[in-house]
Amino acid sequence: MTRIKTTERTKYPGVLVRTSEDGTKHFLIRYRTPSRKEVFEEAIIPGVHRSKMTAAKAAALRADKVRGSVLPNVGRREEERVAKEAAKAKEEAEQAKWTIGKLWLEYVNYRYGGKAVLSDKSYYKTHLKDTFGEKEPQELAPLDVDRLRIRMMKTLSPGTAAKTLGLLVRLINFGVEKQLCHGASFRIKLPRVNNEKTESMTDEQMTTYIKTAHEWPDTQAGAYVLLQLFTGMRRSEARKLKWEDVDLGRGFLTIRNPKGGKDQRIPLNAAASDILQNLARAENNPFVFAGAKGKPRVSIYLDQASRAIRDAAGLPKDFRPNHGLRHSFASHLANSGEVDLYTIQRLLTHKNPSMTQRYAHLRDEALKRGSDVMARIVNQVASAEGGNG
Repeated sequence: MTRIKTTERTKYPGVLVRTSEDGTKHFLIRYRTPSRKEVFEEAIIPGVHRSKMTAAKAAALRADKVRGSVLPNVGRREEERVAKEAAKAKEEAEQAKWTIGKLWLEYVNYRYGGKAVLSDKSYYKTHLKDTFGEKEPQELAPLDVDRLRIRMMKTLSPGTAAKTLGLLVRLINFGVEKQLCHGASFRIKLPRVNNEKTESMTDEQMTTYIKTAHEWPDTQAGAYVLLQLFTGMRRSEARKLKWEDVDLGRGFLTIRNPKGGKDQRIPLNAAASDILQNLARAENNPFVFAGAKGKPRVSIYLDQASRAIRDAAGLPKDFRPNHGLRHSFASHLANSGEVDLYTIQRLLTHKNPSMTQRYAHLRDEALKRGSDVMARIVNQVASAEGGNG
C-alpha cells in the first residue's frame, strides 16, 4: 500500500500537493461551490493523466469549480454514471427495434432457411436497404414510399418497382404476423403492372421442343423441363419434388407448399409418368432432381439448362424458359375445348380463379369452333337441298 509522505501548500490559494513515498504527486483543491458547499478533493481532469497534472492546472480547475462551470468529482462521476446508463438503455432500445433491416434478416432466415431468393436479395440490397433499412415500419411516411416509387419508375420497369415495394409490404406483414412490430400507418400502393403475359407453343414448336429435351445430354435437366410442360408445375415445385410425393401406381403427385397455399395433389398423365419412371433415382437423396449432399439440384444450373434447351429448340428469346412451359400447358388445355377453366385452375393450383381467367379467351375460341360445327352442318344440308331442287 502506497503511503502519503508529505502534504504541502502551493503558491496557488486552495491548492495543496501530497507526495507519496514513491514520489507520485497528488494535487488537492479546497473550494466552495456556488451553493456555498465546502469541497475538498483531488484535482482530476478527465483525459489528463495524474502525472501530467500541475499546480497551475489544479488552480485553473479550482476556479472553474468555484464558478460552477465544472462539477465536483462526486457530481461528475454521477453524471457519467447517468450518461452511461442512458447510453446503455438507448443501445438496448435500438437493439429491440424491429427495423426493416432486421425484419429482412429474420424473414430471410425464416422463409428461405438462411438463403434468400436472388431476386428478393437484389431488390432489398439495391432499393430498400439504404432508404428504409434503419427505419421501423411505423416510422415510414407515405412521402418516403412515393419518392422511392417515383425514383424507380424513372429508370426501371413498373414490374421491378412493384416487386420491390411488394417485398417491402411482405417484410412489414411478416413483422406484424410474428408480433415483432407494428405495421405502417398507411397502405402501401404498388404500381399497376400489366404482366399477364401468356406464352404458348405451336404444335410444331412443341414437337421440336419435346424432341430437343428428350435428346438433351443432361437427362435430368431434360426431364426437369418436360415434367413442367406435361404437368404445368412451377419450376420451384418441380425442383423440390421428392420421390415420396410421387405415386406412379395411382397416377398422382403431391405438391408441397405451393404458391397457392396448402399442399395439392395433381394427376400424372402418361407422358409425365414416363418421364418419372425413366429417371434414375439418386442414392441417399429424396429429391427427384437430386443435387449434392441430399439436397435438390442447384437452381442456377437447372435455369441455365432450361434456357439452353429453349434456345436449342428455336423458341423466341422472350419465351420464358420455365414459366412459359406452364403457360403452354394451360393454353393447350384451354384451346382444346375439352377442359373447363375450373379444372385448369385446379391443375395449376391457382388459389384465385382470377389467375386462370387469362386463358378464358382460348376457351371461348374453342367453344366457338365447336358451335361452328353446327353451322357447317346446316350449310351442308342447305347446299344439298338446293342441289336437289
